[in-house]
Amino acid sequence: MVDEYMNEDDQAEVVKRWWRDNWLWVLSGIVLGLAGLTGWQYYQRYVAQRAEAAANTLNQFAAALVTDTNKATALMNEMTTKYDATPYAPLAHLLQAQHAVEVEDLAGAETALRAVMADNRDPELTQVARLRLARVLIEQGKQDEALTLLDVSKPSGFIAQMHEIRGDALLSKQDQAAAIAEYQAALTAFQTDSSADVSLLQLKLADLGVSAHSSEGQTAAEPGAK
Repeated sequence: MVDEYMNEDDQAEVVKRWWRDNWLWVLSGIVLGLAGLTGWQYYQRYVAQRAEAAANTLNQFAAALVTDTNKATALMNEMTTKYDATPYAPLAHLLQAQHAVEVEDLAGAETALRAVMADNRDPELTQVARLRLARVLIEQGKQDEALTLLDVSKPSGFIAQMHEIRGDALLSKQDQAAAIAEYQAALTAFQTDSSADVSLLQLKLADLGVSAHSSEGQTAAEPGAK
C-alpha cells in the first residue's frame, strides 16, 4: 500500500486534508444519528404514556358503567376519539356490550359489538365480538342473520364455538336435525382442545335425544328416543 511508505508528517497531512474536505458530512451524520435515536426514544415514551392513559380511561369507564351513565357516555366518547387507534377502544365497546346485555338492552349490545367488528385491528378480538353478536342476534329473533354472520367455511380459531352457536340459532328456528348436526360438528372440533369444557354441549345434545361421548379422541353420537 502507498500509505505504508509515507512518513508521519505525510500521513498527518493526508488526514488533515480529508477532514477539511469531509468534516461537514461527518458531523451531519452524527447529528442525524443522534436525532434519530432521540426521536425513537421520544416515540417509545409517547406510546407507553398513551397506553397508560388509555388503560386508566378504560378502568374509569368500566366503573362508570354501573354507577354513572353520563360519565360513562363521556368516557366512551373519549375512548373512541382520543384512543381509537389503541387496543383499549374495542375493549371499551366489549364492556359496553356486556353491560347492555345485563340490563337487557340488546339493541345497544348489538351496536357496541358491531363497532368492535368495524374498527378493531385484532382479528381474534373481532372473532370474539362476532360470536357475542351472533348470540345477541339470536336473542333478538334474528336467527338467519346470526347464521350468516357465522360462516364456518372460513378458517377460524373459534370454529367449534361457531358451530355450537349455529346450533343454538337453528334450534331456536325449530330445526332440530340441523341443530344436532351443528352440535356434533362443534363436539368434534372441540376434541382438538384438551382444555375445552364440552359438558354444556353434551347436555344440549342429550336434551335433543342424542347421547354423545368421546373415546380416544373420537366423538360418537347416537340418536336416542326422546
